[in-house]
Parts: sequence; structure tokens; C-alpha cells
Amino acid sequence: MNASQDPSAGRLKSLLPSEALGWKAEASDHVYDRDSIFEYIDGAGEVYRAFNFRLLLSRRFHRDGKPDIIIDLFDMGSPADAFGAFTHDLEGEDAGLGQGSNYKGGLLTFWRDSCLVCLFAEGETVETKEALFALAKPIAAAIGRDGAKPALIGLVPAGFAPSNEIRYLHSPVILNYHYFVSSENILGLGPDTEAVLAKSADKGRNGVLVAVRYRGPAEAAAALARFAKEYMRDSGGAGIMRAGDGTWTAARQTKDVLAVVFHAPTDAAANDLLNKVAEAIK
Repeated sequence: MNASQDPSAGRLKSLLPSEALGWKAEASDHVYDRDSIFEYIDGAGEVYRAFNFRLLLSRRFHRDGKPDIIIDLFDMGSPADAFGAFTHDLEGEDAGLGQGSNYKGGLLTFWRDSCLVCLFAEGETVETKEALFALAKPIAAAIGRDGAKPALIGLVPAGFAPSNEIRYLHSPVILNYHYFVSSENILGLGPDTEAVLAKSADKGRNGVLVAVRYRGPAEAAAALARFAKEYMRDSGGAGIMRAGDGTWTAARQTKDVLAVVFHAPTDAAANDLLNKVAEAIK
């Protein structure tokens, strides 16, 4: 089936306005699915696929003598993956839209429910910025409801990391983009797992937390054993070791979750963080 024939495409079309502040939509929209997205977004298509995206509707707006504006509306399939895709790039100023938003250099991005919305002006001016917000606000309203954030982010202890240093993901490629762990997938990340990455304040100088939820305790135990073998060979099975730079790495399984702390300043700090994560696991 052609992506434009997907029943969800009609709903996405209904969420977008046809004009704002003199910018009017072109006659036809473009719709892409998981396979055809590379016709529109080459390398970056893998980022959205890593968050299980389903459908993308792209609409271009034109106003004579002004830069064009493009709206890309993604159906991410779930609020968790809409949130995850949004957290992939958290640079910019809070735009006060949806359940989280950023504006930077003519790019306005926000998420709400299972939708990720990206609005881009091909030239940044005062007028295009106003138009971006004029187009975005009715989209946020049309989506109509908020979605639940991933429960896993509740494992990050209060005050450990600022909101712009917490990311939700499934893929080892996305993890390594934000914090390199290994060229091999030693944590066993994939579509059936979910993970949260949190860098503490001061650019992670007080530690980096990675927590992964698996399909069950057995998978979590296997992941811990693999991680200990490949990454913590010098720990002697203690689950904690001092790295070459003097910081500490520690790992612990609690039920179906494996939590790993990197670059903790002391062994006590690493264990304290793992204790707080374990207490938060229900």
C-alpha cells in the first residue's frame, strides 16, 4: 500500500492548518512510511525509525517574496516514542508548546501525545518566526490531548539531571550518539527494550546514568552478565570498578531493569545512585 493511502494519513492531514499570516499550503502533501522516508530524509531517517515511527506527513507553505515554511508531522505510534524522538535534539529555547518544545534558528519542534511536529523556515526572519508559531499553535490544539511520558524516566532520581539531559531511547546507535558505551551492543538494546540516559548537572561530571528495562528479569540478568564481562573485566564480579580516569562505574540489576552508572566521582556516589534507582523500581 502506498503511504498516502494509509488510513492514518487522513488524520494527520486534518491536524494541519491550510494557512497562517499569509503563508498558504501548496496543493499537495507528501506522505512517507518507514520504507519511503529515505526518499525525503536520507541519513536522518534512521533516527525516526529508531523510535518506531509509523508515518510522516510533510506540507509546504508559500508566501510570495518570503522564505517557504515546511511542516513535518510524524505519527510516532506512541507518546513514549514521540517523547523519545523529541529528546534526541534538545537544543534551543523552550517554545511553550505541546508537552515539550524547542525553537532554534528557524526550527520549531514540539511533541504532544503520539505526534512529533517539526516546523522549519527556509530563512529565519521576524516574520517567519511569527508564522511558525501561528502554524504550530492550532496543530497542538488539534492533537487534542496529552500522552503519558515513559514511566522509565521516573527512575532518574529527582535533582540528578536537568530535563535537557534526559533522553529516552531503544537503539544502541542513539545511545552512542549521546554517550558512547561500546561499538558492540553490549547492553542488548533493541525494539523490545527501552532505556533512559541521564547526564548529571555540570555536563555529567557527577555521573551518567543508563537504565534499561527488558522483557523480564532473565533478560536483565543476561545483560548484566554480558556488560560485566565486556565492560567491567576488572571488577572481579563486584559490580563496581574504578576506571582509568579515577571515576567509578557500577551496574546493578533490579527485577527487569539493569542500571549502570558511569563516571561517578566516588564509589559511594555510584552506589547511592544505584540505590535510588532500585528504590524507584516497582
